[in-house]
Amino acid sequence: MIGAGIFALTGQVAELAGALFPLAFLAAAIISGFSAYSYIKMSNAYPSAGGIAMYLKKAYGRSTMTGVCALLMAFSMIINESLVGRTFGTYTLQLFNVGENSYWVPILAVGLIAVAFLINISGNKIIGSLSQVTAFLKIGGIIIFAAVTLWAAGFSFKPDFGAGSSEAIPGTGFMAGVAIAILAYKGFTTITNSGGEVKNPEKNVGRAIIASLAICVVVYLLVAFAVASSLPLAQIVEAKNFALAEAAKPALGQYGVWFTVAIAIIATASGIIASVFAVSRMLAMLSEMEIIPHRHFGMPGDIQKHTLVYTVVLAAALAAFFDLTRIASLGAIFYLLVDIAIHWGVFRNQKNDINANGAIVMTALVLDIIVLGAMTILKGSSDPMLLVIAAIGLLLTFLGERFFLKNHQMARE
Repeated sequence: MIGAGIFALTGQVAELAGALFPLAFLAAAIISGFSAYSYIKMSNAYPSAGGIAMYLKKAYGRSTMTGVCALLMAFSMIINESLVGRTFGTYTLQLFNVGENSYWVPILAVGLIAVAFLINISGNKIIGSLSQVTAFLKIGGIIIFAAVTLWAAGFSFKPDFGAGSSEAIPGTGFMAGVAIAILAYKGFTTITNSGGEVKNPEKNVGRAIIASLAICVVVYLLVAFAVASSLPLAQIVEAKNFALAEAAKPALGQYGVWFTVAIAIIATASGIIASVFAVSRMLAMLSEMEIIPHRHFGMPGDIQKHTLVYTVVLAAALAAFFDLTRIASLGAIFYLLVDIAIHWGVFRNQKNDINANGAIVMTALVLDIIVLGAMTILKGSSDPMLLVIAAIGLLLTFLGERFFLKNHQMARE
């Protein structure tokens, strides 16, 4: 997911964090670095294609907690797919001077998700080949965008403290912005699903996580400072769903918009293709572990083909009916809840088994709680319906998982 998040979230983070929003990306990188520690230690000890699902089972056993947290992680990834899908639609429409509120945004988002399904159904070799090519193109393109934009702005960054829509200094709004920015880094969790494929996974999965975070923090900070240097905050917030394309105009005019949109299309398309694969495989693993229910509904093929269908249908539905701001916030809430659960499970049940430093794990947990708390407070005043939706989703997931495990256990006995 390197690259896709910065296109989707720069404007969203600026709206919440205010003039210092580039520092929100830095803070998010630090928190993600602490969080990655637990995932790296677990991947070193338990390399598996199940990734997070396997880590949760090791921490909590075959329990309701494991099922709920694994499903919430899957939901957060699916929510992120819908976010990236709508970002694809919004940026693409910049080529045709069509407003971001056009019905074409959800149509293009659903279309991209459908294409991701077709590519995934074609097999892993195509996905691997596409990933290598698109990774080079999107990272190189984003760096070129940042360098040219910073050069045109004279490599200057002057925070526009007078135009913050939330808070211009670190506070509740800033921390809520950090919560959204964390989504730009959470793609490292999909790497944990590669434990069954890479050579020497006990070391290489962790190395891949570290490398991806290092690349992300450099690239994302360059982009954030480039956007902040090119546009006043009010203009960034106004164009929050296509902020990078807007930031390219002062430097390169319409050519800059075309270039940025091309990179955005590559980044969002490749991000969704990779995420759909990761989610479908995790759901298949949970089904095989008998932690979540599974129904074929008359579909041919193996379990992962079925979970692939479920994944794209849910992502398409969210992309069709939710806006970018609400999608991003809901994804952040679910992801942080799962992150907290993983840290607590590692600290309480796995710390000694995997030789983890308890202080680092607890630091990651506390940081997640602070960010989630700030997000909850801010959304409680600005969008309480979002919290209602999150609470209902959490409750239904818990009740459904508890009902399934209880009845499945009775059936086995």
